[in-house]
Amino acid sequence: MLKLYRYLKPFTFSIVSIVMLVFMLVMSELYLPTLMSDIVDIGIVKGDTAYIIRTGAYMLLITALGTLCSIGVSFLASKTAVGFGHLLRQQVFARVESFSLQEFNQFGAATLINRTTNDITQMQTLTFMIMRMMFMAPLMCIGGIIMAVSKDPPLSLVMAVAVPLIAGLIFLILNQAIPLFRLMQIKLDKVNLVLRENLMGIRVIRAFDRIEWEQRRFDLANSDLTENAIRVNKLMAGMMPSMMLVMNFTLIAIIWFGSIRIDNGGMQVGSLMAFIQYAMQIMISLLIFSMMFIMVPRASASAVRINEILETTPRIIDPIPAKSPPTRRGHLEFNDVTFSFPGAEEPAISHICFQANPGEVTAIIGSTGSGKTALVSLIPRFYDVDSGAVKVDGIDVRDLTQEDLRSRIGFVPQKSVLFSGTIAENIRFGKQNASDEEILQAALTAQAAEFISEMQDGLASQIEQGGINVSGGQKQRLSIARALVRQPEILIFDDSFSALDFKTDAKLRAALRKNTINSTVLIIAQRVSTVMDADQIIVMNDGQIAGMGTHQELMGSRSVYREIVLSQLSEEELA
Repeated sequence: MLKLYRYLKPFTFSIVSIVMLVFMLVMSELYLPTLMSDIVDIGIVKGDTAYIIRTGAYMLLITALGTLCSIGVSFLASKTAVGFGHLLRQQVFARVESFSLQEFNQFGAATLINRTTNDITQMQTLTFMIMRMMFMAPLMCIGGIIMAVSKDPPLSLVMAVAVPLIAGLIFLILNQAIPLFRLMQIKLDKVNLVLRENLMGIRVIRAFDRIEWEQRRFDLANSDLTENAIRVNKLMAGMMPSMMLVMNFTLIAIIWFGSIRIDNGGMQVGSLMAFIQYAMQIMISLLIFSMMFIMVPRASASAVRINEILETTPRIIDPIPAKSPPTRRGHLEFNDVTFSFPGAEEPAISHICFQANPGEVTAIIGSTGSGKTALVSLIPRFYDVDSGAVKVDGIDVRDLTQEDLRSRIGFVPQKSVLFSGTIAENIRFGKQNASDEEILQAALTAQAAEFISEMQDGLASQIEQGGINVSGGQKQRLSIARALVRQPEILIFDDSFSALDFKTDAKLRAALRKNTINSTVLIIAQRVSTVMDADQIIVMNDGQIAGMGTHQELMGSRSVYREIVLSQLSEEELA
């Protein structure tokens, strides 16, 4: 947890101010019982009204000063805690953004969301409580002990019994609660995971009539979290009554033995009242500690989870120094590339060698699981190769910065993803400073202009979250337009035409031929009709290249490609 508090450095001035205000507040609270005891003793013995009024005025002044200090502490503590949460959330988000797909798969989306929201909120709340209370509690406890001993050392022996007893109770309860608090965050992750899957897969759930099953699944995760929370709260609920019991017995003992000392003339009534106030301040400081320790275990578990993110070093980092291709070309080369997914027993692709040149279309076809997507994922460095090299314009992609490399690539993923906002904003996502003419040209090439013009607001039409208000084919065409608008050196289409009808598919490929004459185009497809007119066809099978050439060359041999073609087209269609 202490590692995270290095992010409080920007708020050093506020923290120093809080400490000073807390010190003034504690001093004022410690001084008030002494003034009160003097008023009681002098007022009873001498009837000195003027002294009582003067001392009472001092007490009111000190109370007002303490109130101002308390307001200042609360304001600065709130500002510091919120700033700490903002900075920590920013750092966590930046680190997550730097993760490769391997780190994303390692953590999972549900827990990353939970750690960025709930866990940081726990840390933020604890920081406020530390600033507001934990600075004050030890000062009040130590000051109270000093003042109590100065008032009556023999009577202070009562505190020597009460304080260790309360500390023992706190330690005993927290020793059992801390593991449960850590478990609670894990169970909260599970609830978030189930809820996220339910919301994202709601269409599938309803289509297969699995609503009751999902309700039971959520109820199970929710009940597990609830039972854990109840166990923790039962433990915490026992802390307060136990401490109040000890405090009340301590108060009884102080009054009992104090009255004996007053009767023997060893103590004044005012001194006993002051001693009781100091004893209460000591007890209250320990009570504050107990309240803090209720929050510390859960925040500690959250801190561990946040540190796991901040201390995870991305496997894909920029080289120092980085190289840069001298000119804009887009020549792509795979040189004996082998790659395995993390934890996989066998490579996803093995010994891949081919070249793709600007102005050419390279198509990649193969059965499901043959390694097509794994192959193109290596170009923008979503993953790094195990051996061999992927080169852009003769330079290994690992020697380029990720920003430089990806600025040269237009990538259309297998699953089309749109963001909430207008159509123009979604297309402009590919090129931030794209003009309206460039957006319109990209839409025309992607065969999206027709349906955009039919929408009420055209390019200004709103896209709902996840693109739920457009069809699958429309989402694919907008995703293609987003990649085209940046006019990249390398264009990658990862099975991006699957939702298009044959007519739109053909028109789109024809438009791509005209508008990407300076780009290296890679197309992953399942349809033979999509790849037939490619300059180069790569056939993947079991992670290896099973054939390479044009459509006619591959059809001339008894190859895997021929089997794929014959499974989709008849002899008459081929003729």
